[in-house]
Amino acid sequence: MSPYGNGNLSVMPLQEFVLDGFGGGPQTQALLFTLFLVLYLVDVLGNLTMIVVITLDARLHSPMYFFLKNLSFLDLCYSSVIYPKALFDLMSSTKVITFAGCVTQFFFFSTMITTEGFLLAVMAYDRFMAICNPLLYPISMRPSVCALLMLGCYCGGSFNSILQASFTFSLPFCSSNHIDHFHCDVPPLLKLACADTTTNELVMFGLCGLVIVGTILVVLVSYGYITVTILRIRSGGGRHKLFSTCGSHITAVSLLYGTAFIMYAQPGALQSMEQGKVVSVFYTLVIPMLNPLIYSLRNKDVKDALWRLSQKHTAT
Repeated sequence: MSPYGNGNLSVMPLQEFVLDGFGGGPQTQALLFTLFLVLYLVDVLGNLTMIVVITLDARLHSPMYFFLKNLSFLDLCYSSVIYPKALFDLMSSTKVITFAGCVTQFFFFSTMITTEGFLLAVMAYDRFMAICNPLLYPISMRPSVCALLMLGCYCGGSFNSILQASFTFSLPFCSSNHIDHFHCDVPPLLKLACADTTTNELVMFGLCGLVIVGTILVVLVSYGYITVTILRIRSGGGRHKLFSTCGSHITAVSLLYGTAFIMYAQPGALQSMEQGKVVSVFYTLVIPMLNPLIYSLRNKDVKDALWRLSQKHTAT
C-alpha cells in the first residue's frame, strides 16, 4: 500500500475531483485572487505583445525570434490552462473539476511545459550555431529545419505528457476526491491513490530527470562553446551585445529548470504540498510573466521593434 493512499477508504470510480487550492479565509482568498489576476493579465499582455511584435516586424523574422515567439506562445498557453479555472475557484464555494477535465488540464499543461523545456535547449543550440558557425548558420537553421526542431519539441512534450497521464490516471483513487492543490498535477494525485505508487514515482522522476538533465547538457555544451568564442572577440561592444543576448536565455533556463527540478525531479518532491503550491505558482505564472520582460528589456532588437510599432500606430 502506498504511503500516499488512504487505506481506510473504499475504492470507487471518481467522476470529479475537488481542487482544495489555497487555505485561508475570504480575505486571503480575495487577496490571492487579486494577486493572481494582476500577474495573469501581465502574463497575457506581455506574451501577446511579443507574439504580435515578432510577427509584424520583418526585421525579427529570423530563427532566434521564431523560437522566441513560440516560447511566448507556450508561456501563454500553459498559464491559461490553469489560471482561469484557479481564479474562478478562488471566488467560488464549489471547486469541482470533472475527471475528464482534470485529465485534459494535466495533459495540456504537461505538454506545454515539457515542450518549453525542449525549446530552451533548441534556443541554446540556435545561439551556438549563430555565434560559433556564422557562415553555416543560414543553411543549418533554415526555416524548414527550425520548423522540424519545433515539431520535435512538441512531439517530445506530448510523449512525456501521454506517459505521465496514462500512468497517473490509470490508478485506482480512494473515495476522498480532494486534490490538495490548485490544479491537476502528478504529486497531489498520487496522494489519493489506493495502490502502490512506486512505479508512478519512478516514472515521474525518471522522465523529468531525463528531460531536465538532457536539455541542461545541451544548454551547457552550447554555452561552453559560445563563451569560448565570445572571449576571442576583441571588440568590447560586440562581446557585450553577445553576452547580453545570451544572458536573457540563461536567466530563462535557470528559472524554469530550477523550479521544475524542485517540483518533480527529486524524491522529496511529493512530501510538502504547501511548498509545491508555491513552486507551482512560480513556474506556472511568475516565470511566464517574467520571460517577455527578460527578453525585451535586455534585447535591443525587440525594444527597437516595439518603438517602431508604437511610432507606426501613432502615425496612423
